[in-house]
Amino acid sequence: MSDTRTDQELVVAALKDRHAFIEIVERYQAALSRYIARLGITDADTVKDLLQESFIKAYINLNDYNRSFSLSGWLYRIVHNEVIDHFRKQKHRPHSVEREDDLVLFDKIVDEFDIEKELDGRKRQYVMREALDTLEQHYRDVIVLRYFEEKSYDEISDILRIPSGTVATYLSRAKSKLKAVLMRLYDQRIL
Repeated sequence: MSDTRTDQELVVAALKDRHAFIEIVERYQAALSRYIARLGITDADTVKDLLQESFIKAYINLNDYNRSFSLSGWLYRIVHNEVIDHFRKQKHRPHSVEREDDLVLFDKIVDEFDIEKELDGRKRQYVMREALDTLEQHYRDVIVLRYFEEKSYDEISDILRIPSGTVATYLSRAKSKLKAVLMRLYDQRIL
């Protein structure tokens, strides 16, 4: 029965009975774990720790959740903030996505640039990861949320707490920067 309840119904149930919160955790833990990894956390224990901290914060602040927004976006925002705090504490820049199941998504981004199709797929993916690593964090964030998490502009806006127009601008600039890096590599015959 719990699988048929909406997010809003789960929130209401969790506010009445703390044990119902586990259904929210079960619904979102896999997607949020992938998101943490896609933001550059490669250590499985750190992913679990950040996920746990995020769910604790979500549970503690469940009364403050504005039900006019999506629960998904609210949870992604909490996770995003936890990851950014983690990076600040570690004082290092994350590396781009390394997960095997994300490699297809790199092709999706690369294809938008219309670079020669006959390039070796693995090489393209490696170069795309390297190019993604050159982006500033705010550009990487929108690329990851849009292309890897498949979030809408409004959801990205809600997660990152920036206007939808800024999301569109960041995506456009990020793709332009990626294209410039990829074209430079192509001109240097690295591609």
